[in-house]
Amino acid sequence: MEQLHRLYNTHVKLLAFDLFSLTQTPSLSHSDPISFSRRGTFFFRAETVGTITSRELKPNKFLKFTVDDGTGCIVCVLWLNHHVSPYFSRCSPPSVRLIAQMASHFAAEVRLGVVARVRGRITSYRGAVQITVSDVVVERDPNVETLHWLECMSLASKCYDVRPS
Repeated sequence: MEQLHRLYNTHVKLLAFDLFSLTQTPSLSHSDPISFSRRGTFFFRAETVGTITSRELKPNKFLKFTVDDGTGCIVCVLWLNHHVSPYFSRCSPPSVRLIAQMASHFAAEVRLGVVARVRGRITSYRGAVQITVSDVVVERDPNVETLHWLECMSLASKCYDVRPS
């Protein structure tokens, strides 16, 4: 079982096409209700690169945006409710403030038409796969999307699609 979860803390590089082809499996655990797998390997975190094509801000709640990588549009959710969320109530106030500041910074970076690298947890909302964002970086190199595509294809053939022995 450990081999199946070898990528647990890794942000796997995925194209939208690959993300949408993951198999969703309900979990017995309430804290992590759905797991995602591909050919027997479980994925928990993902990284994608693409152009921001939509942006919907609900102040002090969340920022929902889409990233188009050429194979599809990935819905991304950046939570902005850290000060009122029960999830963060058990964390120290300075830590919550820092997390909230970083989320606000990331939200300001997300603008229509920019190319961004997005990393976060693979989650599902109403049956649709999405990324719950942990960080966003605006890319300035025009070659970054092509490099991401090549890395995704290489990693798929050499790592993600290799059956654990």
